[in-house]
Amino acid sequence: MREGLTVLTIDGSEGEGGGQILRSALALSLVTGTPFRIENIRAGREKPGLLRQHLACVRAAEQIGGARVAGAELGSRELEFHPGAVRPGDYRFAVGSAGSACLVVQTVLPPLLTASAASTIVVEGGTHNPAAPPWDFLARVFFPLLARCGARVETTLERHGFFPAGGGRFTVSIEPASKLAGFTLLERGAILKRSARALVAEVPRAVGERELRVVSEKVTGFEDRGEVVEVRNSAGPGNALLVELACEHTNELFAGFGERGVRAEEVADRVVRELRAYLAAGVPVGSHLADQLLLPLALAGDGAFHTLRLSEHARTNLGIVERFLPVRIAARPGGGSSEIVEISRAG
Repeated sequence: MREGLTVLTIDGSEGEGGGQILRSALALSLVTGTPFRIENIRAGREKPGLLRQHLACVRAAEQIGGARVAGAELGSRELEFHPGAVRPGDYRFAVGSAGSACLVVQTVLPPLLTASAASTIVVEGGTHNPAAPPWDFLARVFFPLLARCGARVETTLERHGFFPAGGGRFTVSIEPASKLAGFTLLERGAILKRSARALVAEVPRAVGERELRVVSEKVTGFEDRGEVVEVRNSAGPGNALLVELACEHTNELFAGFGERGVRAEEVADRVVRELRAYLAAGVPVGSHLADQLLLPLALAGDGAFHTLRLSEHARTNLGIVERFLPVRIAARPGGGSSEIVEISRAG
């Protein structure tokens, strides 16, 4: 723990006012050794303050960094975090609800990517949650791109965890890079493969079939490319529609989640709208991937990617990154409804 450093003050109501501000601050605090105080946590949400999944992120960051923390309680709207040295190793983190286990990984991954040795983490909670990218996105889209930064990250799903039961579990193995490298991702290249899967757990198979029918009827190239996967290892009922593109330079995945009272066709229509917007823009990086790439490229101090017009969520995250790191992040028009995000060292 580095005593005597100025404590950075963050207003959690800035921008979109969600949990990403806290998660990015925790990750960057551990990497840089900068203590911070955050006020108005999740002020932009219907239920402000720390929920169980946000508290799990705080506890995970505290554990890997030997941090001193004040205000880590359910419902807390203020938190102070003083990091210690990041300690690679074997860890187990449990959300304790259907809250996203993937967001816990998002918090601890950046510091473990820059640690002195390899780590393995086991995370329990929601793996397929409407409030976050699903496990499949990490495994098939985000983690493979980290190899371009010089790191190797692999994951194995042991049990699905759908909302609201949760109870999922997966393992992530992290081989850090001695120094993270940046990369440029401006072109998608040819689409090499299209696929769609409908996961159903304790839900009629017909639900998945209806979702896949919408995709095949509304998006060219997905005819007869759908598969219903009956999940047997789930702690409770659930449904997820996963539509994937394997492209020349990257992969992308679009997800929708079944909800009580929401028709299967509506779930599929949401995914189709997101997929169509991505295809029409001609970019390699979708909205969720843009959020994920900001931190590793900022830690590398170099990189660029072509994406859809940045969301308020991404712009808020961008501002937090620049508070902790000596980098400059600029977004310029990329044509149509797209932007090119460029990251460089400040000065």
